[in-house]
Amino acid sequence: MLSGSGVVVQFVLLALAWGSSFLFIKIGLEELSPTQVVLARMVFGAAALGVFATATRSPIPRDLRLWGHLTVVTTLLCVVPFTLFAWAEQEISSGLASIFNATTPLIAMVAAAVMLTSERLTRERVVGLGLGFVGVVIIIGPFGGLGGGSVSAQLACLGATTCYGVAFAYLRRYVAGRGVPAASLAFIQILIGALMMILAAPWVASSPVDGLSWRVVVSMVVLGVFGTGFAYVWNTNIVTSWGATNGAAVTYLSPIVGVALGVIVLSEPLTWNQPLGATLVVVGIMTSHGRVHRVVRLRSSIDE
Repeated sequence: MLSGSGVVVQFVLLALAWGSSFLFIKIGLEELSPTQVVLARMVFGAAALGVFATATRSPIPRDLRLWGHLTVVTTLLCVVPFTLFAWAEQEISSGLASIFNATTPLIAMVAAAVMLTSERLTRERVVGLGLGFVGVVIIIGPFGGLGGGSVSAQLACLGATTCYGVAFAYLRRYVAGRGVPAASLAFIQILIGALMMILAAPWVASSPVDGLSWRVVVSMVVLGVFGTGFAYVWNTNIVTSWGATNGAAVTYLSPIVGVALGVIVLSEPLTWNQPLGATLVVVGIMTSHGRVHRVVRLRSSIDE
């Protein structure tokens, strides 16, 4: 079990890794195609997790049915959403993509309610979903062209987060509780995804590359090793130590990191509707997790 300070450090690293992923995708797209970006991050991620799994002597399960479930998971959790986000960032800012990524917990809640009998939509969750939906509409900005990019690119981001939500529910239903270490599961997921991309590369990632700048190479290594590799391990450690609800708080920070890096590093524009919509999405997530109710109850008890 990690110490309290160790968990805090990994929480900060996870927020930075996931929040900066969209910046590194944007930089990679300067010289690579969207599928080449996905190929690079999957290969580097698999390599990093392979070294970690070997160093920690994490066992590799031989259950073929489990490998089949993890193939579905990596398709929904990695290959498809990574491709959609990379494709979308050709037309929208990295900061806007990171904001859309923050809708994942809300979509995961809907998917869990449909796929898992133990997960029901309570009144708080329905209110949270409603606030989140309003936030998404404001982010897209159908009024006055404030969306910050094409509608199709923004819908691609929502398609990616929908994949994430379904993947989390699928993971919980068919993979969780098998007693397999998190490092082993993460390594297998990313390894399968990397093999899928390598096999498909001659058809989907074969566009010519005329040399790579150091910034693109470094971005792909960092995106793969940290944003796609160790981030999975950090997330599992945080959830194990703090619980799923508290661990999900990283979702509140990653879009802040993503937007800040986009504005500071890439000088991306930021329209008023994006932070407003993102705030509503975060409030929706907090409401659905019961955090707003607990804060109000705490304030009431203090006032008394």
